[in-house]
Amino acid sequence: MYKNSTYYKRNLPHYQPLGYVYFVTTRLAGTIPKSVYENLKKEYNRELLNISNYKNLTKRRHIYNKLQENSFLNYDSILDQSRYGQKWLSNKLVADLVQKSVHFRDNKEFELFAYTIMPNHIHMIIKPVIEQNPESLKNQDETYFIVTKIMKSFKMFTGKEANKILKRSGQFWQHESYDHVIRTTEELHRLTEYILHNPIKANLCKISDDWEWNYYNPEYYI
Repeated sequence: MYKNSTYYKRNLPHYQPLGYVYFVTTRLAGTIPKSVYENLKKEYNRELLNISNYKNLTKRRHIYNKLQENSFLNYDSILDQSRYGQKWLSNKLVADLVQKSVHFRDNKEFELFAYTIMPNHIHMIIKPVIEQNPESLKNQDETYFIVTKIMKSFKMFTGKEANKILKRSGQFWQHESYDHVIRTTEELHRLTEYILHNPIKANLCKISDDWEWNYYNPEYYI
């Protein structure tokens, strides 16, 4: 399917085509109870089974893409309501730490397109860059940073430092993140708008410019 790609798996299988832009969401630990998450998963699997009955591949793909979108919106809606778990990212010092950590990685591990930091989760649009290490330069190999490794490093550092600020210990972030490959400029613009308007949807502000933790890079979004 793609000339260069990486397959990786934890609780969910992920397929990372290299050189693409990604929409990534990660949340604080405990912000969706296991029972709620399992219900979302059951509903998703039930719809997925129905899709397999369609003979027309074009129609099947269209319905599958819609299922993916609706599944994420249901998931994100629960986070926006902040009904469960902690809202540690509402702490200005913690949010500032997370914000600085995202920008620190810009042009090192990824190109940063946009993000918003919500009370209990963060959305980012990033494009992993080629990892410059002595071995790859020697062999002239193009080795891209992997999304899961980027997020693992990001969450390990920010989780540790956030716990110091909050004077607590234990798990800060949920282990796994959601990621989605962005394939078109239209989709990039649509998801950037989604990110910037997420605080409005969650009734945290009236206009996106009022949310301190919104960011987009005008070089990529016009």
